[in-house]
Amino acid sequence: MPRLSLYKPEKSADYRFIDRNVNEAFQVGGTDIFIHKYLGPVDPGDKATPSQPRGTNDIPETKIQDLLFLENRDRKYSDDVYVTRGIYNVQDIDFDLSQFGMFLQNDTVFITFHLNSSVETLGRKLMSGDVLELPHLKDEYALNDFSIALKRFYVIEDVNRSAEGFSQTWYPHLLRCKCKPLVDSQEFKQILDKDAGAGDGSSLRDIMSTYEKEMQINEAVLAQAEEDVPLTGYDTDKYFVVPTDEAGDVSTQAAGVLNTAEKKYYVGYLTSNAMPPNGAPYGFGVQFPLGASDGDFYLRTDYSPNRLFRYDGNRWVKVDDNVRTVPPSSNDTKNQIGTFVNNTNTNQINGETVKEKQSLSTALTPKADNT
Repeated sequence: MPRLSLYKPEKSADYRFIDRNVNEAFQVGGTDIFIHKYLGPVDPGDKATPSQPRGTNDIPETKIQDLLFLENRDRKYSDDVYVTRGIYNVQDIDFDLSQFGMFLQNDTVFITFHLNSSVETLGRKLMSGDVLELPHLKDEYALNDFSIALKRFYVIEDVNRSAEGFSQTWYPHLLRCKCKPLVDSQEFKQILDKDAGAGDGSSLRDIMSTYEKEMQINEAVLAQAEEDVPLTGYDTDKYFVVPTDEAGDVSTQAAGVLNTAEKKYYVGYLTSNAMPPNGAPYGFGVQFPLGASDGDFYLRTDYSPNRLFRYDGNRWVKVDDNVRTVPPSSNDTKNQIGTFVNNTNTNQINGETVKEKQSLSTALTPKADNT
């Protein structure tokens, strides 16, 4: 008599019997999940033409588009929508209000699929990049004037064989997918550009995306910041500087009036504004004046940045440079803030001139519709 064993080198009738029962459990107790199949990254240089549609030279779905950042930014998804059954634990989604803002907590869901039926439906195993649409989470009562229900999308981040999916035969029957909510980003442009079904030509992005609202909030924050802090660095002009002589005594002129201070004593990063200490009067121009008196200040406007000098009776001595500047959104290039935050340099990529980084102030400016 052969030895009794549930495990066999091949998937026996026991495995197939258990697998059919597991699949039936998903059909009875699971929920429909629509799968937008990820087909792989798109070659950015593959432009659409009437004779050759975009996507002919696509990269396989198992390859990486950008090996430097290890990401697939330009993704292609199937126009067909696949339907399968899944099971997951519904949980409350909480908001965490902290000093850095409001953050969404517990927004990751783990959805379990039947392995064989999902492979049969999709043509391959579920993988990172597949987008899941959960029809039972549609919101028909959104607090907006939308005439359609808001859909709920998740993107798969990781796929593993579920521990509870191994049967007595030691073969797996389940896949466990880690999913995060879909956001309006470049990766999912093809999905969000689809018609929302409202009948007015609006796309899913028009209804679901929070991009415009976030940009409005960001613009309001920038405006308030520029009002509260009109210049970079910090202001030291409110501090009075006592002028002293070489002996350390208070320096006065012949009539007993305090002399002008030779320099500023409260210095730091981006505090120089080329203004004389204690609000002393000064002249300005592109060349030094004749007949200057001891202690006079003069601002040279032909220097970049402008430079303040003080006459000590024999020579013009540098006092300060005007390095305090307005916030980065103004595109000021006096210091590294303006040139780094608003990098408007261009480059050639696949024959097209593109900006390395668009300035925020330009991005917030509405563009005319030339279509």
